[in-house]
Amino acid sequence: MESAEIRRRWLSFFEERGHTVVPSASLIADDPTLLLVPAGMVPFKPYFLGEVKPPAPRVTSVQKCVRTPDIEEVGKTTRHGTFFQMCGNFSFGDYFKEGAIKLAWELLTSSVADGGYGLDPEKLWITVYLDDDEAERIWHEVVGVPKERIQRLGKKDNFWSMGVPGPCGPCSEINYDRGPAFGAEGGPAVNDERYVEIWNLVFMQFERGAGDGKEDFPILGELPSKNIDTGLGLERLAMILQGVQNMYETDTLRVVMDKATELSGVRYGAEAGSDVSLRVVADHIRTSAMLIGDGVTPGNEGRGYVLRRIMRRAIRNMRLLGATGPVIKELIGVVIDTMGLQYPELIAESKRIETVALAEEAAFLKALKGGTNILDTAVTETKAAGGKVLSGDKAFLLHDTWGFPIDLTLEMAAEQGLAVDEDGFRRLMKEQRDRAKADARAKKTGHADLHAYREIADNAGATDFTGYSDTENEARIVGLLVNGVSSPAATEGDEVEIVLDRTPFYAEGGGQIGDTGRIRLDSGAVVEIRDVQKPVPGVHVHKGVVQVGEITVGAQVWASIDAHRRRAIARAHSATHLTHQALRDALGPTAAQAGSENQPGRFRFDFGSPSAVPTAVMTDVEQKINTVLARELDVQAEVMSIDDAKKQGAIAEFGEKYGERVRVVTIGDFSKELCGGTHVHNTAQLGLVKLLGESSIGSGVRRIEALVGVDAYNFLAREHTVVAQLQELVKGRPEELPEKISTMLGKLKDAEKEIEKFRAEKVLQAAAGLVQGAKDVRGVAVVTGQVPDGTGADDLRKLVLDVRGRIPGDRPAVVALFTTANGKPLTVIATNEAARERGLKAGDLVRTAAKTLGGGGGGKPDVAQGGGQNPAAIGDAIAAVERLVTETA
Repeated sequence: MESAEIRRRWLSFFEERGHTVVPSASLIADDPTLLLVPAGMVPFKPYFLGEVKPPAPRVTSVQKCVRTPDIEEVGKTTRHGTFFQMCGNFSFGDYFKEGAIKLAWELLTSSVADGGYGLDPEKLWITVYLDDDEAERIWHEVVGVPKERIQRLGKKDNFWSMGVPGPCGPCSEINYDRGPAFGAEGGPAVNDERYVEIWNLVFMQFERGAGDGKEDFPILGELPSKNIDTGLGLERLAMILQGVQNMYETDTLRVVMDKATELSGVRYGAEAGSDVSLRVVADHIRTSAMLIGDGVTPGNEGRGYVLRRIMRRAIRNMRLLGATGPVIKELIGVVIDTMGLQYPELIAESKRIETVALAEEAAFLKALKGGTNILDTAVTETKAAGGKVLSGDKAFLLHDTWGFPIDLTLEMAAEQGLAVDEDGFRRLMKEQRDRAKADARAKKTGHADLHAYREIADNAGATDFTGYSDTENEARIVGLLVNGVSSPAATEGDEVEIVLDRTPFYAEGGGQIGDTGRIRLDSGAVVEIRDVQKPVPGVHVHKGVVQVGEITVGAQVWASIDAHRRRAIARAHSATHLTHQALRDALGPTAAQAGSENQPGRFRFDFGSPSAVPTAVMTDVEQKINTVLARELDVQAEVMSIDDAKKQGAIAEFGEKYGERVRVVTIGDFSKELCGGTHVHNTAQLGLVKLLGESSIGSGVRRIEALVGVDAYNFLAREHTVVAQLQELVKGRPEELPEKISTMLGKLKDAEKEIEKFRAEKVLQAAAGLVQGAKDVRGVAVVTGQVPDGTGADDLRKLVLDVRGRIPGDRPAVVALFTTANGKPLTVIATNEAARERGLKAGDLVRTAAKTLGGGGGGKPDVAQGGGQNPAAIGDAIAAVERLVTETA
């Protein structure tokens, strides 16, 4: 039975029995504590925790999962894999133990003709929790499983919780006996390789307290509403139903191994080591395709690093198998064709998946070539010194310069019999991160001790930000730092950092730069504010210079921002939201924000994309943005719970820390994002948005630069002036300019070719005269001289070789010609075979000449090239060449 059919039967079986079918959630976990979905129940956590009402009392799904803690075991065992599909059925206060047990038994043991999986009941063994008498009774008395095939196991094996206080309960696992070929009998309590677990039924009936590990926590009591969470591993069931030895030989992975065999020429089953590599490739390529399909792009952090690590292990294992060229395109194609039967979105997104995968392969093959040489040298040096551990700085160099994940370095070093100083590597990585954080923190704190800010926050509380509605307000100075040190007062000329109890000044954050403005006192003192930062949560630090008078802690002040500047920034920030949404509409949800900066009248927006965005798409995006402006959509901000924001479809950035209450900025029916920044009230206030272009700023990340409002108008006005000037020059209408200019450039290029051809002919015409002027130096024909200034290196080389070719081959010959190009001397020297037999090598002659010219050079024995800094020394260089010929010949 094929995997797609196993999946279809699962969903059909439970749907017929009153379950709502829920599509698989994305592998990108909607949970800030997880990078990727590692288990089938993860999307249902909010329902089990009572945070959200479930969509139905009974649901079923086949969930995509990725789990990488045991990545080193992939390929070595029969069961470890990074990607797997978890079939689950869930009950939220509906049926409980008896219902779950009966459903599981029915589906597993019903005949294939009746829609079941047709497993032999005699081969199924059951485990229950130590004191779960109820589950054992149901298995034996209701289902009819003999007591000798029911075993009791402890908390470690048969009790489930989320690892934190909350719902928990005993488990009951269904195991399949694969027969004597897989080990001794005795049930799953004795041999889990022979008796392989295929389905786990979790009975959530208790509430647990705090504690460590899987066993050390108290049971606080029973839950008022009991739930069911079950999981059947699709790949494990496929292994049994397809009669294969391990999960890698099942249909969706075997085809990838077969393609890897075809590309490498290594047959599966021929040798244990190559079998492991083939299984690694099959598993990792499938996982890569599924991750990219769900929007993950290779990177050096978070889930991007997980994907990069998996892809690079697959590529390297293909190299170990003997593949020499690119392989990803064909391997990924097989995965898409196979898994697309179950997940049609893979086929729809095949072009994007392939583009991302090919880009990563190309980058890694380039890195692998250079990095492997570095690693091999380091390994040789380490062994020569009698060492057994590769230094941490070498591992860091491979990671930082060549993009080697530390896991790859560990693996490759181990193959050479060396360990790696992981502690040293991680120390250097930490130092690098700390330096980056210190640079960012310096901007926020001016190198002041964070303790000073925390002390102010503890004494005065958080700053009340009034800037969403006000551009100025009365306030009180609650904290003052001069040169990074707390101070009771500051006077004219002092660089200060001021904390107010309330402020209209926006502190830099969320891509929006801080406000500027002034703080005034009744005494006449004035502070010019140049930047505002939040070095610690909740505290706005106003950085500036006291221009007039003296300020003191506790003084009442009037704080006012540069309102004109703020409005320009607000226009840029609202334009950023519009650009984000327009890009997502054009490129899909993978065009997720990766950074931004909003300044007066302009912004930059970073987003995920595996390749350059076509010009036509950029034009469409810009047009869509400006169409939205013309619709005069209202911009509204609302504070709500994070759950309500998600329900409304608000876009949130992964990695951002959000509290229970969040601010959601909505632009009409077009855009909805979590955002703490300032915005316009209506899209008409933006006036105009002009996208200047997009470019790459890293693997899988693109950057758009744009102008807004008056800045956009001024840019277009300048462009119009340039177009008008070009119209006047070429005598054509604006729409004719591209063709006319292209024609002119073509003619210019043709003319340059003709000039080059004429110049080359003129230079070569001098060849005959040069040969006639050859000197005889101890039997060697020596041709030296200086050709007209401006002769290029290629033309000089052609002339030298032409002159050498005109001298009879049996006569030793040296041709050394010189010129001046761009104010610097240049020489090309050639020798024929007869001259080289007498020890005259072009490389030696060029080095002598170039040294005299104040430069250097080199090349092959038959022809070499050099240059220098002193054109006046060409005569001396000619003499030096002739002397060396005399001495050598």
